[in-house]
Amino acid sequence: MPAEYALNNVWIGLGMVIILFAIFYAVGYFSSRKTASDEDFYAAGFSIGPVTNGLGMAATWASLATFLGVIALILRLQVPFVYLWIQWAISIPLLTLLYGTSLRRMKAFTPASFIRQRYGKPSTIVIVCWMILIMIMYALGQMVGLGQAFELLFGVPYNIAIIVAGLATVGFITIGGMYGATYNAAFQMVVMTIAMIVPMGAIMKAMGSSGWWFPPLAYGDMVPDMIKNIPTFFDMKYDFRWYFALIPAFTLGPVALPHLAMKVFTSSSVKSARWAVVWFALFLGLLFSGTYVVGFAGNYFTATTGRIIEKADQTILILNVFYNPTLVAAFVMGGAIAAGLSTIGGNLMAIAGLVGSDLLGIIAPNMESAKKMKWGYAALGLGGLAAVLMAFNPPRFLVTSILWAFGLLATTATPAILLGVWWKEANKLALIISSMVCGIIFIVISPHVLPSICVGSGLVAALGMSGGMVTIPLSFAMFIILSIAFNRMPALKAYAPTLADKKVIDRIHGWGPDYDESRYNGIKWPLIISAVCVAVFIWGLQPW
Repeated sequence: MPAEYALNNVWIGLGMVIILFAIFYAVGYFSSRKTASDEDFYAAGFSIGPVTNGLGMAATWASLATFLGVIALILRLQVPFVYLWIQWAISIPLLTLLYGTSLRRMKAFTPASFIRQRYGKPSTIVIVCWMILIMIMYALGQMVGLGQAFELLFGVPYNIAIIVAGLATVGFITIGGMYGATYNAAFQMVVMTIAMIVPMGAIMKAMGSSGWWFPPLAYGDMVPDMIKNIPTFFDMKYDFRWYFALIPAFTLGPVALPHLAMKVFTSSSVKSARWAVVWFALFLGLLFSGTYVVGFAGNYFTATTGRIIEKADQTILILNVFYNPTLVAAFVMGGAIAAGLSTIGGNLMAIAGLVGSDLLGIIAPNMESAKKMKWGYAALGLGGLAAVLMAFNPPRFLVTSILWAFGLLATTATPAILLGVWWKEANKLALIISSMVCGIIFIVISPHVLPSICVGSGLVAALGMSGGMVTIPLSFAMFIILSIAFNRMPALKAYAPTLADKKVIDRIHGWGPDYDESRYNGIKWPLIISAVCVAVFIWGLQPW
C-alpha cells in the first residue's frame, strides 16, 4: 500500500507559514535600518559574531533538499551516502582554512573581489560569469522546490504556488540585505533543526526505539531489525573510485561557492571567522545526522509496515503525517521551507555582490558607496525575480542537478582561488584559458547537455562525479603548467604576476608590509600537484 503526504487541515499549514514569513519580514525590516553603506549591505558591516555566523553558515549550506531530495538519495544510496555527505560538510572548514580567513583580512565582499585584485579585470569577468550561472542554477532549484512545497502544503496549482512563494521570499530578502540574510538564516537554522529532530523522536518512539530521546545518534537498537529486513543497508556498494570521486566533485566545488564564502567574510574578525566554523560544524552535524536518521527511518518504515513511499523526497513529511499530529507535520513543512529560504537568501546576496560590487567595480570603479548599494538592491531583486520567472518552466539544463553545479564550480573557479591565494606564479592568461576550456569540457561530457557525449554513466554522471574526476584535475594541471610556461615567455609578460600582485598574497596571509619574494613561490610543489592531477585525470577517463 502506498504512503502519501497530505495535511488533514490546510489552515494549520497556512497559519504556520504566515507566522514564519511575518518573522522573516520583521527581521528584514529592522535589519534594513542598520544598512547604511555597501559594507553593511554586502558584508553586514563585518560585524557578525561566531555563534550567529555559525548558524547562518549552516542554514545557508543546508537547503530545501536537506528535507526532500537528500532524504530520497539516502533511501537510494543507504549507508554510502554518509561518505557523500561528509565531502559536502567539510567544504566550509576547508573554505575557511584555505582562503576564507585570508580574504577576510582584505575585507572582501565575495571571492571575486580577490580575483579582481589578484588577476585583474578580464579574469574577474570570466569567474564572475561562471559564479552567476551557478548561483542562478542554485537559486532556481531552490525556487522550484519552494513552489512544490507550497503546492504540497496548500493544494494549490504549482504556478500559483511559485508566484506567492517566490515574490514573498524575494521581498524579505531584498529588504534586509546581508544583515537580514544573516539574522534570518540563523533563525531559520534553529527552526529547521527543531523540525528535523524533535518530531523524529516521537516517530522513533512509535517505531519502538529506546533511543527516541536523541534521534541523531541513539537509534542503534533498530539496527538488528534493519539488517533482518534490508540485509544490504550497511554494505559498501561501490568501488574505491566512486568514493574518491566525491572529493573533487563535492568538496572542491563548494569550497568556491560565493554565498558560503560571504558568510565567512561577514565575521567581526579573523578569530571570529575561525570560531564560526566550530559552531557551523556543531549545528550542521546535528542537522545532517538528523537527516540521516530520517532516511534510516524511511527504509525501516517501508520494511516493517509494508507501506511503500513512492515519492522518496516526501519521506519526512509522510512519516510525520503517519505518526504525528497535523500541527507537527505542518511545522516540519515549515522547517523545510525555512531551509529553502535560507539558501535562496544566500544565493541572491551572492548575485547582488557579484553584480553590484565586482562587476560594477570594473565598469565604474569610482562609483559612490550609496550608488553601489542601490545597484546591489536592484541586482538582488532582479535575480530573485528572474529565478521566479524561470521556475514557471524551468530549463532542464539549470535544474537537472545542483550537485552537478558543484563540479562545474570546482572546475572553473576553485583553482583560480586556491592557487591565487597560495602561489605567486599563478598567471592571468593561464587562469582564463584553463577555466573556460575545462568548464566547457565539463558541460559537454555531462549527460545533461549532449547525452551522446558522456563520461561515466548513471548516478556518477548525473551528479557530476565522473565529469569532475576528469575536468577538475585537468583544470588544476593546466593552470599550473600554463602559468609556469607563460611566465617565462617575454611575449606574454603582460599576463605574468606583477610585484603588486605578489604583495597581495603576503598581505592577505598577515605578513603586512614584510614582503618576501620566496614566500608562496617556487614550482616544485605545483609540479608535483600537477603530476598527481594528470594521474587522476587519466584514471577518470577509464570506463566507469
